[in-house]
Amino acid sequence: MPPDTSPTVSWWHGPGGLRGSPRYAEHVFRRRSADAPEVLDQDNQGADESSAAAGRPGVTQAKGRPTPKRSEAERRRRQPFNAPADRKAAAQQSRDRDRTSRARRSEAYKRGENWALPRKDQGPVRALARDYVDSRRSISEYYMFAVLVLVILLFIPSLRKSAVIDYAVLALLLVIVTESVLVGGRVIKLAQQRFPGENTRGIRMYAAIRGTQIRRLRMPAPRVKPGDKI
Repeated sequence: MPPDTSPTVSWWHGPGGLRGSPRYAEHVFRRRSADAPEVLDQDNQGADESSAAAGRPGVTQAKGRPTPKRSEAERRRRQPFNAPADRKAAAQQSRDRDRTSRARRSEAYKRGENWALPRKDQGPVRALARDYVDSRRSISEYYMFAVLVLVILLFIPSLRKSAVIDYAVLALLLVIVTESVLVGGRVIKLAQQRFPGENTRGIRMYAAIRGTQIRRLRMPAPRVKPGDKI
């Protein structure tokens, strides 16, 4: 019997039938005329994808340029630093920088900005106390003028031996203490209404000290005028 010279066909199971069988070959190599072509124009495909992405909410369109590397972005953010040529120039540059910083802080302190104020002047309650004291006229703010007048009167021999100056000093102290107690009590009551829970310790003395200062010399500078409603 002559040997079998026909090509050996391997048979194994696979998707779509038995691989190596005519049925599998027909399934793989047949022409799909009803299907759409798989290769599309790249330009048209990119345009369609861009338009579709633009129509979908929450989708960011392409920038049209490559994203820069991190090193390039950092290089662009860096600004050139011109180092001084010698120690004298460096010291002058440092003094100028400190002078500018002090001037900026001084202006902010005069305006009453909280970040530039000393610790004793910070907080909304202290600001309220300053505004309340600055919004009213009082005898206490002329305290320094009254003291100056009393010192001048001490050089008069007739008045020095009498008790007039002593009574004047007592009357002045009584007026200052009375105004300080009244103003401090009103500030504390107003602070408790507007800023409940804030610490009001020392507010009475704080308001009294500011009330005895000349208006033009008060720091921070007054933000309100006499008669303004607080």
